[in-house]
Amino acid sequence: MSKVKSITRPILTSEEYFQSIRDMGTEIWAFGEKNSEIADHPLFFPHVNAVAKTYELAPKVKSHISGKDISRFNHIHQSTDDLVKKAKMLRVLNQQTACCIQRCAGMDALNATYIVTYEIDQKYGTDYHERFNKFLSYVQDYNLVTIGAMTDVKGDRSKKSNEQADPDLFVHAIEEREDGIIVRGAKAHLTGVTGAHEMMVFPTENMKEASKDYALVFSCPVDTPGITYIFGRQTNDSRKLEKGDIDKGNAQYACVGGECIAIFDDVFIPWEDVYMYKEYEFAGMFVEAFATSHRQNYGACKGGICDVLIGATYGIAKANGVEKASHIKDKIGEMIHLSETLYASSIACSNEGRKTSSGAYIANTMLANVTKLNTTKFIYEVNRLAHDICGGILATLPSEADFIHPEIGPLLEKYLRGIPTISTNEKQRLLRLVETLSGGTASVEAMHGAGPPQAQKVMMLRDANLEAKLKLAQKIAGISKSEDTI
Repeated sequence: MSKVKSITRPILTSEEYFQSIRDMGTEIWAFGEKNSEIADHPLFFPHVNAVAKTYELAPKVKSHISGKDISRFNHIHQSTDDLVKKAKMLRVLNQQTACCIQRCAGMDALNATYIVTYEIDQKYGTDYHERFNKFLSYVQDYNLVTIGAMTDVKGDRSKKSNEQADPDLFVHAIEEREDGIIVRGAKAHLTGVTGAHEMMVFPTENMKEASKDYALVFSCPVDTPGITYIFGRQTNDSRKLEKGDIDKGNAQYACVGGECIAIFDDVFIPWEDVYMYKEYEFAGMFVEAFATSHRQNYGACKGGICDVLIGATYGIAKANGVEKASHIKDKIGEMIHLSETLYASSIACSNEGRKTSSGAYIANTMLANVTKLNTTKFIYEVNRLAHDICGGILATLPSEADFIHPEIGPLLEKYLRGIPTISTNEKQRLLRLVETLSGGTASVEAMHGAGPPQAQKVMMLRDANLEAKLKLAQKIAGISKSEDTI
């Protein structure tokens, strides 16, 4: 199994985690420059720091493989209770960081691979499940951070992977060797590259035999030779390069997950790290297992961030002396309702989870998709209400440099103050935090992370069993139909 060579012992603390990222020296392009000192670069540090928080707060659980204490982020769910505890953990972590903590996609990728490799082996007698368990044990024992890479860049969306004019628009195998395969292509929207050790790569769609070269699942260290990472711009990201911390909004952590495009330029993957190779009929199962696990998270993650956003919005209402106004209380009450509904959805799909043939548990697919679909709508409304309550100053607040300037700073302190007991500095900091949490990149992530709304609707329609619902209606309405007409 290929390992990150710089990691020679288990990572036990956030300090050791930071050092592991420094030792790896993963190179990421941003603003036209290649950066290798990721853990200490102001553009990337907040993302790495958010992951570091998981080393401080994520609970331990017994590995079902070794019996050792491991991070819940590297655990294979053994019950619906595990699924519920996962959701609760994500809410707490997002309350503490107010941003994406970036490890859930890796956690979901590990669980999906465990489930589907078992199914492939049952049909074909392959040893993918055994291979994966060796990798999983390594990740658990060393307490590594894994990320999931699912979304291909796709090119012409009206065509399947094998129909593209450029075959590299989906990750695929271009060569088969005795010791492994060579892969080429690109994956988009990779959350957490800045702070990860290992990557799990999946197909992004159902496949038929013509697409079998694209039916790949494998793992690799993020610093594997031949992979180029290009960092995606985020709302107000250049503020991270400025002096001071107020204008950054969430200076210690981040906005979302530090997404990158990853380009695989003839990358070698040894067979021991390959968990599906051309078994195209299982590509859709991988997609569904990963998507269900990942969509399960969104009500908990966004619920935690909403807790911070609601608190900041309420703080601004207090600074303005309007927190007791009936219309403000009504709007904050609606924000709470929407946030708690999202969290309730995550808890519900977790409680209604099921045991798979592998022994691992997965969330209820229908309710997980409901969770994510609600997220694509409710977060925008929560953000809108926050903008409504905060007022126009949210969009026109002067810079931190102006506030500390000896000539104009005192003027801003005087004229932008609210009630006497809350300082202008506190109001300024809360406004910047609301701006960060409710801004463009954060909203788009809520919409498209774990798949856009149409993806959820497709799966919900598939699982809804409309014909059975029609039978229920016919029975109540007194309509007699023979079975062969349904």
